[in-house]
Amino acid sequence: MHLHDPWWVYALRGAGVYLGLLILLRLVGKRSFGDMTSFDIVVLMIVGGTLRTAIIGDDKSPLAAIIGVLAIFVLDKAVAWVCARWPAFDVMVEGKGSVIARDGDVLADQLRRHDMSEAAFRRALREKGLHDLHDVVEARLEANGKVSVLKAKAES
Repeated sequence: MHLHDPWWVYALRGAGVYLGLLILLRLVGKRSFGDMTSFDIVVLMIVGGTLRTAIIGDDKSPLAAIIGVLAIFVLDKAVAWVCARWPAFDVMVEGKGSVIARDGDVLADQLRRHDMSEAAFRRALREKGLHDLHDVVEARLEANGKVSVLKAKAES
């Protein structure tokens, strides 16, 4: 298994692609891949294919791919380690949740800010078993793109 370039070139490329993609995902917002649609899967496949070239270039050896992927895994583990120890860094990497409904009222400006339609929000409520918006004390779009809901207590 012969490499076209020194091993560290593939490691640096893998780390650079990881960091660049992490930044791009933060810039496009938390809704990007919160609920995977067919469109999201197609985008991920295209991105993956495109980034393969950025990581290993024209090198066809399995070792180049392994070195690039290993660099990504090591950097991902390091970022997770730092996030677990420094909350400010975690917020910078992961982002933070946003309130999108409170006390039965949808915060339309927050939905628009996160490119979420009211139909998508209501679908998320139904997935949580809620049919009426008045049953919602608070709904948040979490940093991972998922909707979490605090339900009103049922009257006895």
